[in-house]
Amino acid sequence: MVVVAGAAGAAAAAAIVYVVLPSPSGPRARTAPLTSATATAGRGTTTSTPPPTTTTTTTTTTDPGTLPQTAVFPASGTPQFDAEMAALWQGIVTGSVTPALPAFFPRTAYEQLKTGIGDPAGDWQNRLVADYALDVQAAHAALGPDPAQASLVTVSVPQQYGHWIPPGVCDNGIGYYEVANSRVVYQLQGQTRSFGIASMISWRGVWYVVHLGAILRGSAGGVVDDPASGPGTSAPSTTC
Repeated sequence: MVVVAGAAGAAAAAAIVYVVLPSPSGPRARTAPLTSATATAGRGTTTSTPPPTTTTTTTTTTDPGTLPQTAVFPASGTPQFDAEMAALWQGIVTGSVTPALPAFFPRTAYEQLKTGIGDPAGDWQNRLVADYALDVQAAHAALGPDPAQASLVTVSVPQQYGHWIPPGVCDNGIGYYEVANSRVVYQLQGQTRSFGIASMISWRGVWYVVHLGAILRGSAGGVVDDPASGPGTSAPSTTC
């Protein structure tokens, strides 16, 4: 329905056209300008325009652990890997495992992986993450009295030592790649130092830490893997 409202004057005439739009939520109607209307009143022109509209964008993030495994060999030095290692370093500098969890193997992926044990979620939380927290705290202590002065240089991954672990090994129902003895290289007080990452495993073409300080433990405390002056060296390993 179109409504025309008019007014006449001695020197000027103006007209504004409105359209009645049905409300999406009920029978009530509202009015809104259909087109720009101009009125000449001696001095100039005025314009009526529709009000601006706004849109809302919703972003969702899918937990990679809920998706199927792939046989893609992971690359290091990708933006995702660099972000994971920055999270690991933040956890080490602060001495808290919480900031370092994005670098750790996802719980949901571990539940898919460990079909040979009774409670993979409990094992992930109570053994793997608990050990990870201890190792993060040990690495934090190794940075000395002022850990914030240390800066991450790189995480060197010996890609040539990466190997496929087939299903059925170590209670795993799904295969994955594993690489041992990567090196966390950092600088502190002008000196280059490093320590190891005991084991990283893959999920969907991405490396994740699964053991930071040690795979097998001789004590209940945290472990710093092979601390060294300089960048250190990586040795091959066939762990799972």
